[in-house]
Formats: sequence, structure tokens, C-alpha cells
Amino acid sequence: MSNDLPIRKIIHIDMDAFYASVEQLDNPDLRGKPIAVGGGGKRGVVSAASYEARKFGVKSAMAGNLAAKLCPHIIFVRANFERYSEISKKIRTIFFEYTDLVEPLSLDEAYLDVTQNKKGNPSASLIAKEIRERIYNEVGLTASAGISINKFIAKVASDYNKPNGQKTVNPEEVIEFLEKLDIRKFYGVGKVTAEKMYQKGIFTGWDLKQKTLEYLDTNFGKSGRYYYYTVRGVHNSEVKPNRIRKSLAAERTFRENLSSEVFMLEKLEHIAEEVSRRLNKSKVAGKTVTLKIKYSDFTLQTRSKTLQYFISDKSVILDTAKDLLYQEKLSNSVRLLGISLSNLNTEAKKKPEQKSVSVQLKFDF
Repeated sequence: MSNDLPIRKIIHIDMDAFYASVEQLDNPDLRGKPIAVGGGGKRGVVSAASYEARKFGVKSAMAGNLAAKLCPHIIFVRANFERYSEISKKIRTIFFEYTDLVEPLSLDEAYLDVTQNKKGNPSASLIAKEIRERIYNEVGLTASAGISINKFIAKVASDYNKPNGQKTVNPEEVIEFLEKLDIRKFYGVGKVTAEKMYQKGIFTGWDLKQKTLEYLDTNFGKSGRYYYYTVRGVHNSEVKPNRIRKSLAAERTFRENLSSEVFMLEKLEHIAEEVSRRLNKSKVAGKTVTLKIKYSDFTLQTRSKTLQYFISDKSVILDTAKDLLYQEKLSNSVRLLGISLSNLNTEAKKKPEQKSVSVQLKFDF
């Protein structure tokens, strides 16, 4: 890597099995036992699983009945998002004692840029260790961390020594780390893209690095350029404290599959009302309405329509969702419907991006 590249000190903090760990923190009887947050009932879906449950193959987004088959003695717990949000705010308070450059990704993870930090500590690794210790001592939960020169590598690294561990990828280790990385670890590489890469002999970062920019552009479209530079350690996305919301959504999973559009209209009305409530609470509006349909065979379909103006009113959202529902015939009975609004009017709220900090390659990390 060239010494004149902007090198940042980025930490990715990821709470360990956050929702499940909060439930075990609040209820000592659940500690050491396999639990799933959500997933109860005939059509329930697991939101999070404790590490005791994960040993049996239980994971988030899994149907509750499958989780029960994999782990017959699993305990299903109702989600309490108010409590999770309360704990998350306490954790973020700790983050802000080290840097103002904190970018939350969700309630349980965030990026921190500590290139220049409030503690004057030159070592991002020691800062990460101190933050994790404080979270444990002050909140009672464990966290894992990844530390490196950019957000991509830090996020990948945070998964290496879970739970309750951390991994640092120093500047001089970046290229080797990326070359050995399984291609499925690269963001944007889902099952379909991974299969396509396998067919082209791309299994690791090293394999990816052998392909030219032109080759990747031709075979992977807009993502090709991202893959080309990321595998070379070039990922200039900055930690953005004021992340702009890009979409807002609500969805419902039904107790019984719905086989006709007529039966779905009432459900859509409730979903549209919830989306409108969230939009008005956040004081935003959007132009693009997307209808999400999950069929009984778990295949997923989305239908979208972009309007000429920003909307947040329930009636307009509902009318647009109805148009999308009747746009084409359903291919099966439906187990889930969702509505989202994107293309939001938040562009004007964006603040100027933080400038890159250029430093020498050799420094405490």
C-alpha cells in the first residue's frame, strides 16, 4: 500500500447476540440456556438467537417451527425493543466519550473513527479493548470489535473472534488479509453472485484480484468497480455521524396464508397506516413506494412505483400499494406483505462530508 493513501483508524463494534443477551441480562433464569427472541407461535420468525441456541443451528430470520425442531428445548422470548433501544443508547454514550465520529448501523453495531480521538490515544486496538471493557462493566454485556484502516475490513474483522473478542488488521497486513478472504465475505456478494463467481473461478480475494477492472465491469456491472478497488484495500467510505435514512418500511407476517388480493386489502391498510405514522414521526416523506410480497414457498417479490411528488399520507401510500398489488397476478398464496417508502426528502439534510485524514503508514494501531 502506498504511504500517501489516506489511512484511517476505524473500529467496528458489534454487540454479541444483542437482543438475546439483553433478555439473559434482565432474566437470570435464561442465562446459559438456548433462547430465541421472537419466533414463537405458528408463523413466528426468530429475530435473534443466543449462542447456546446457535450451537444447534438456530439463527435470525429462521422460522420458529424450524428453530424448535433444531433445538427442542429452545425458549422463545417476546422482543422488547424499547429495552433494546435503552441499552443501545447507554452503549453509544460510551462511544461518544472517545469520538464524535460514530456511525450507528443498528441498535447493536456501529463504526467509530478514532484517527483523532478525545482520549489522545494513538492505538485504535487499545481504544477498542477499553470500550469493550467499559460496555461489560457498565452495561453487563459483551461486545466484539474489528479494527483496521477502513470500514469494510473493520466489519469483517469484528466477526473473527466472536463472542467477546477483537481482531486488528494492521495497515501492512491489509493486502494479505484481503487476498485470503473468502469471496462470500465481500459485501454485495450474496448467494447468486457467489455462485457466478465460483463459475468463473473466483473463490478468494486473491482470485478476485487477478481480474481486470474491465473484466469485473463487464461481468458484474456497477459492482465490478467496487470489487476491484475493495480487494486492493481501497475503500474510502467515511464514518458518517449523521447517516441519512434511505427508506422506511413496515411489514406483517400472517397466521394463515392469504390466497386472494381481496383478503389482503385490509392488511395493506394497517401496514400503510404504520408506514405513514413512522414517516410523520421522522418528519420525512418519499417518492418511491415498494410492495414486498413473500409467498408461502418463501420466494420473495417486490414491486415499485415512483411518484412525481413526496408523500407521507396513508391514503396515497395505500392507493399506490393497491395498484402494485393488482399490477400482476399472484404466483402463490402469501405469508407476508410489506410496504416501504424510499427516495426520501432527506438529501437537503445532509451535511458536508468529513475530510480524509492523511497519515503515515507506520503508526500505532
